[in-house]
Amino acid sequence: MGQERPGHTLTATALVHEVYLRLSRDRQTPWSGRAEFFAAAAEAMRRILIEHARARGTIKRGGGRARAPLNVADLASQEDLGLVLALDEAISRLEREEPRAAAVVRLRFYGGLTVDETAEATGHSRRTVLRDWDYARAWLREALDGVM
Repeated sequence: MGQERPGHTLTATALVHEVYLRLSRDRQTPWSGRAEFFAAAAEAMRRILIEHARARGTIKRGGGRARAPLNVADLASQEDLGLVLALDEAISRLEREEPRAAAVVRLRFYGGLTVDETAEATGHSRRTVLRDWDYARAWLREALDGVM
């Protein structure tokens, strides 16, 4: 994020702070475990990015981008945040077809979890998470073809 334009409106720090505020607001009961916390954090991060993209009023889809975002910080730094909306739409379609793979994407991409952390959070084996991650990445690459 250090190489982004000076007036960038959504930094990684601001994103994490907003997630913390949303997770701590109106939360009376403690988290039942790591899986619940990471799922909630990933969902909060996804919603913040979508709200940010909509607020900026972007409707163009990626233009002639050569690079795909590798994580949520890369996605937040994109000047054309229409890609956020396209990615969210694709993940929602993936969730209708393969809910477990979509959950892995949300935890790894939005939550920043490693494969081992994702396996622990979901209760699946490391190999299952890797298989779901590989499948989801290929599925999303095809779904987003022409968008990025």
